[in-house]
Amino acid sequence: MAERPLSIGLVGFGTIGTGLVRALASHGALVAERLGFPLALTRIADVDLERDRGVSLAGVRLGRDWREIVNDPEIDLVVELVGGTKVAKDVVLAALDAGKSVVTANKALLATHGAEIYALAASKRTEIAFEASVGGTIPVLRALREGLCADRVRALHGIVNGTCNFILTQMEAQGEPYEVCLKRAQELGYAEPDPSFDVDGVDSAHKLAILVGLAFGARIAPDAFPIDGIRRIVPADIEYARRIGLRIKLLAVAKQSAAGIEARVQPTMIPRESVLAGVDGSMNAIEVRGELSGPTLYYGAGAGALPTASAVLSDLMELARARRLGVAGRVPPLGTREPADAVLCPPGEERGECYVRFTALDKPGVLSRITGALGARGISIASVLQEERHESRAVPIVLTVHEARQADLDAALADVARLPEVVAPAQKIRIEREL
Repeated sequence: MAERPLSIGLVGFGTIGTGLVRALASHGALVAERLGFPLALTRIADVDLERDRGVSLAGVRLGRDWREIVNDPEIDLVVELVGGTKVAKDVVLAALDAGKSVVTANKALLATHGAEIYALAASKRTEIAFEASVGGTIPVLRALREGLCADRVRALHGIVNGTCNFILTQMEAQGEPYEVCLKRAQELGYAEPDPSFDVDGVDSAHKLAILVGLAFGARIAPDAFPIDGIRRIVPADIEYARRIGLRIKLLAVAKQSAAGIEARVQPTMIPRESVLAGVDGSMNAIEVRGELSGPTLYYGAGAGALPTASAVLSDLMELARARRLGVAGRVPPLGTREPADAVLCPPGEERGECYVRFTALDKPGVLSRITGALGARGISIASVLQEERHESRAVPIVLTVHEARQADLDAALADVARLPEVVAPAQKIRIEREL
């Protein structure tokens, strides 16, 4: 006798929710073959039930109240694809409290309320799965939680926001400013009408908080580390980077050091020959470096209805197996039973190379005064790029500096800013070479 299907309730019928319906329709037979039993989507809750999503909903009960799904004893697994953190948190906590395991793609929810959610799942002997929350279709979280669980992660570097990566790729390819490339991204559907969440680095910070939890077994708040977006990047920075053999990417970085975990989301210059430098358009990639395993790379579509739905469906399969076998909690959400609060590298103690672009009046002795101010703080110059002289206007002076304590470099830049010939704040961009 064939085993009965496990019943799925979906809360949130937007882009990814529609993708999940399509994925179940096209791959349901494959899923059943691999599981040994089918998955059946039986209920959907969403505030908008009138819009035609272009998918068949035969056999699916529709409603506006998500509580009907959570309280339905016939529902085995709940998928939360609402987005945001208020309603989504209510849905996830209520489902876990009712003894139902949950799949979510909600990185903001997990980054800000993960500890509470994981604790409730453990106390109720249910599970929370969230592969789609970072990197879309890329199975990087499962790799960190299980594939690399026997190793110590020393560093990870990720391009985890397709909107920013698309804009930076366009700026380099077309030589156009940020505003023009952002508008193109919006017209093509790569950027939201209000792009702040993406271009200011917030989305990447949420994802980095989740990655740090899995990579280092440590809880970290998404506002506990430096976050900087791509609005301040100009074509001149991209061109100067090209001239010194580098490319600019918005990187989510986490490293283990003697002083603690160094985490940040910032535009970063990386060697053109590195694998991450070749990740263009809206694609995502995460490089993980382990003590035993060395570098491993995870690359793929970081967004999109079907790629993200594939990750949601893989989580559903994992939870369905666990439910049938009665082994909930086999692997904790962050891969360790007792995650601790992250010990972070103190602000300013991070060390690294940097690119610095000054804007100064083109007068004799300006360069020497700038380098003198840097030298007085112990900042060593690696290279200098200075354009031809134009005595009637300000010109860029571009330096790269050897590895330095960031607090010392920031103090030196403050000293330079007080020079009368310097007419604009310096542009500082970290350089990462070990990729």
